[in-house]
Amino acid sequence: MKIEIVLFKVSFILIGAMNPCPCGYAGSNTLYCTCSPKQIVAYQNKLSGPLRDRFDINLSLSPVNLRSVHTSKEESSSAIRKRVEAARKRQYKRYGREIVNGRVSYDTLLTSPLNAEQQRTLQQFSYKKNCSNRTQIKIMGLARTISDLQGSVGITDQSIWEAVKLNSLAERKDVTGIKMKGI
Repeated sequence: MKIEIVLFKVSFILIGAMNPCPCGYAGSNTLYCTCSPKQIVAYQNKLSGPLRDRFDINLSLSPVNLRSVHTSKEESSSAIRKRVEAARKRQYKRYGREIVNGRVSYDTLLTSPLNAEQQRTLQQFSYKKNCSNRTQIKIMGLARTISDLQGSVGITDQSIWEAVKLNSLAERKDVTGIKMKGI
């Protein structure tokens, strides 16, 4: 019997979601959470820091009242598509191949480095919030992508702070205000 091994190169996007607590109502303005702070911390720590560290974007979402949502200020899908296509062209030109900021190596990402002030700010923030090197690199890649979407040649200060907000691992606290282990 001959066994043949076939390897496929894969690339995927992983999207995950979890409730803020076991009952799902922590932080709700309309429903009462029945979980203790200890239960909430234990629940949220089921997903380890090193695993959370591998997500580029980490957000805590609040409920939205669909009746009060206004869509008049929203950007159209076609306008977003044009911005994404332009950003991808910038990345192709920068790296000389079809690759996005989230997939390039750290050394390649540094072809558009932070300026000295931005680097110092990110280091101070990372030290204060105890961010891992991986999280800092994720923030840099995300800031590079945000700048590309804005049409900026370099990484802007605004894009760094937006990336920090989108990767809220750096700011994550559970709904009780207790700093969680490994986060």
